[in-house]
This record gives sequence, structure tokens and C-alpha cells, in this order.
Amino acid sequence: MIDPTVVELSRWQFAATALYHFLFVPLTLGMSFLLAAMETIYVTTGKPVYKQMVDFWGKLFLINFALGVATGLTMEFEFGTNWSFYSGFVGDIFGAPLAIEGLMAFFMESTFIGLMVFGWKRLSKVQHLLVTYLVALGSNLSALWILVANGFMQDPQGAHFNPVTMRMELSSLPALIFSPDAQAKFVHTSIAGYVTAAVFVCGISAWYMARGRHLELARRSFRVAALFGVLSTAGVITLGDALGFVGAHAQPSKLAAMEAMWHTEKAPAAFNVIAWPSQKEHRNLFAIQVPYLLTPLLTHTLSQQVPGIDQIVADNVKRVQNGIPAVEALHVLSGDPGNAQALTTFQAHQQDLGYGFLLERYAPDGDVARATPQDVRKAAWDSIPDVFGVFWAFRLMVGFGLLMLGFFVLSTIFSLRNDVHRQRWFLRLAPWMIPVPWLACEMGWVTAEVGRQPWTVFGLLPTWMSASTHSVGYMVFSLTGFVALYSVFIAVEMFLMVRFVRRGPSERGAGGAPPAFGGYGAGLATAGAMMRRED
Repeated sequence: MIDPTVVELSRWQFAATALYHFLFVPLTLGMSFLLAAMETIYVTTGKPVYKQMVDFWGKLFLINFALGVATGLTMEFEFGTNWSFYSGFVGDIFGAPLAIEGLMAFFMESTFIGLMVFGWKRLSKVQHLLVTYLVALGSNLSALWILVANGFMQDPQGAHFNPVTMRMELSSLPALIFSPDAQAKFVHTSIAGYVTAAVFVCGISAWYMARGRHLELARRSFRVAALFGVLSTAGVITLGDALGFVGAHAQPSKLAAMEAMWHTEKAPAAFNVIAWPSQKEHRNLFAIQVPYLLTPLLTHTLSQQVPGIDQIVADNVKRVQNGIPAVEALHVLSGDPGNAQALTTFQAHQQDLGYGFLLERYAPDGDVARATPQDVRKAAWDSIPDVFGVFWAFRLMVGFGLLMLGFFVLSTIFSLRNDVHRQRWFLRLAPWMIPVPWLACEMGWVTAEVGRQPWTVFGLLPTWMSASTHSVGYMVFSLTGFVALYSVFIAVEMFLMVRFVRRGPSERGAGGAPPAFGGYGAGLATAGAMMRRED
């Protein structure tokens, strides 16, 4: 049994590094395609202001890209250092998309980003535009492969457990790649990045317009981002609904937690607008409901029943009981792989092996054969995530999404009427919207990952089994170090972003010389000197 404190600290460390890293990812995903859109307009119209836009917003993109790479490199190593049992258990499957991401997407975007930065004088307009699109494609392909790996954790497809090797083995690469959860999550996450970039560009452009600076660039940037953002926000909300529909089938416990549904209700069930869930009392201490709304939202019907937590726990009691013979047979096979009787028993119960693993945490000395009915029920309740955290993270994500939709509708209307620069109240509001998409993205991540608990691989491998056997002192030291280091990265990002925004775009870029990104390519290599330069 791994020390529970070590497991919790391992979770906190990975959560901290992932949350920090995910502050950079959405902007990279979105800005890459926004730059491609701006450069497309430049190539088709020939207007220098659009090249100036690519130059300016490209500098901010490069700052974010560099620090995103720096924060992301450590995360893959954490699987081996802090989650060694997990890595051994599913490494044959989980490692495949991560390897493809490194060999294909990461090298692709890293190679072409150099051409994007330094290729303006060496490439034609069309060739450079193609390079910019390849950078955007590489960034989004990187997200695809990472989310394929994460999709396996959420809904394990394309693999089977081998009781002889005691490992998960890949059985179908197409099933892994085209898992409904992975594909829905990829599209949802990518478009959330487009929303993030659009808010970012709109907010900074509004700040310039409110101060009467760089008006032509600000107005045109604002219009491109507003149109990009209103379409993306509508898409992210629509595809979020599709992701919830997929998740309802793959992880009913997460869905029940998202809606704080403690009891199964007759369809059509009521929707909890707000609630105060109590994990201890297994009920909502307070709730405001809209009658009959939940069922059509989740099932797109009026008659399909949505299982509540009580029904899920009752079903999981049976799965835990059915998993006991699987765990016992697995112990026999670990010492005698050729035992035909144990193999037959295992094959008959292997679909519930993970629930048998849940019971080991509560059974006396981890011996599931000695588990009491109370132990079985504890294990079944352990299959329910933190309802309070998942419920409110989901509500905040949706609330932020609706707020951004309203913001972009107004942005588009004002921009198409050519009077956004006269809406002083709106120009003052827009910069304050910049943090909103990041908050929405982080809440979405919390919903997805906390809602998957208590599993690292849903239904197969509990989190408490997955961690490495480190000491508490080691975990405290490494967690503190990572938080401190990543906080420095965030501070550097904010300093550089604010400094470049205050300085504003280069007026020379509007005339087509010097080449876009050229000054920044050198500046990135001498960041220390750049930071000391006076405005």
C-alpha cells in the first residue's frame, strides 16, 4: 500500500504543473490560427497594416510559445517519476500518442516556427503563409495526440489487459485514436483555445483604442478577433454539449457529479441551476432547480432516464463484488501464469477488475477475500468523485462561456457598425475580459480530471495504486520546487507580455520593412538586455 499522503502530493504536483502549463496552451492554439488568418488577409489584399498585425501579435505568440514549451517538457517525465506503476501498467498504450506527438507535431511546429520568424526575406508571400499555417497545424496536432492519450484515461478504447504480462496492451490503434471521448475533447479544447486568443486580441486592441494609440491596427485586429471569437464561442458551447453527451455514456459518475444528482429521478428530471452538495450526507443541502430541463439537456430526449449517484453506487456494489474473483485469480496468475483454472476465472470477471482493485484499499491487509459488505460499499462509494468540486467547476466553466458569448456578440455588432472606438464603456470593459477564457479553460480541466477520480484510467486503474513509492519529504520538496519555478515562468510571461503591449507595434512594420518577427528573433536570444531596455 502506497502512503496516501504521497498519492495526494503526487496528485497535487501533477495538477499544479498541468494547471500552470495549461495557462500557455490555449493561447498558443488560438493565436497560431489567428496569425494565419491575419496573414491570409495580408497576402490577398497586400495592405501593409495586416503585415504589421502579424508582426505584433506574432511577438506575443512567440513569448507564449517559448514558455509553454518550457513548462510542458517536464510533464511527460512526471509519469515516470511520480506515477511509475501507472506508466508500467498502460505505457504500451499511453506512450504511443505521446511519442507520435513528439516525433510529428512538436518537431513540425518547432521547425516551421523558425521559418515563420526568419523567413520573410527568404520566402515568397504565399510560401510564408503556408509556413504559418503549418505552425498552426503543428500546434493543433500536438493537442490532438495529447488528448488522444488523455482520452484513453477517460474512456479506455483499443486496448486489453494481459494477465500474463500484467500490463495493458494496444489492440487497435484506430480505436485509440478515434475514441469518441478523445475526438470530442480535442475539438472542444482546440476551439476553447481559439476563444482564448480572440479575447486576448480584442482586450488589447480595445486598450489601444481607449488610449487613442495604433488605431488602424487596433480596429482591424479587433474586427478579425471578434468574428473569430463569436464563431469559436458558439462552437465551443455546442461541442461542449456533444462532449457531455459522449461523457454521459463513458463516465456516468462524472455526469452525476456535474449535475449533483444524488437520486435517480423519473424522466424528465429537474436541472440544478445552483446547489450545495454534501458528500458526507449524500444530498444537496440547498438547490434551485428548473423542472424537466435536465433530461433533454443530457439525453436530447424527454423520456430517457438519467442515473443518479444512488443508482450508480448500487450498480458499482455489484461490480466490486464481481471484481473480487478477478483480483484473486490475478494474484494466482502472477505466481503461476499457466494456471488454466485461474485464467478461466479471470476471463469471466475481468471486466470488473478495476472495481476489485478499488476494494483492496479497504479490505483487511488488501486481501479482497476478507472484505466485509461494509468494505464493498465503501469501495462503491469511492467510485464517486468529489461532487461539490466537479459541480461548481462545471457551473463556472459554463458561466464563463456564456459571458464570453455575450461579449463577442457585442464586439461583432460594434465592430461591424464601425463604432467600437466610440463605445467607451465597452473599451474599458474589454481588457478585464482577458482572464475569463483562461478561467473557463482551467475549470474545464478541473471538471474533466477531478470528475474522473478515483481513477487514472477510468474503470481499470485506481489513482491510489498508480503512484510511485516516494517519501513524503521528497514529494514536498519537488512540489515546492515546481510551484516556485513555474511561478517564475508565469512572472516572466506577464512581464514580457505587458512590456511588449505597452511598447506597441513597430510603425516600421506597416511599410513592410524590416521583416516581421526579425527584431524579436534577436530579442528572444538576448531577453535579459531587452528587459532592461527603456520604453
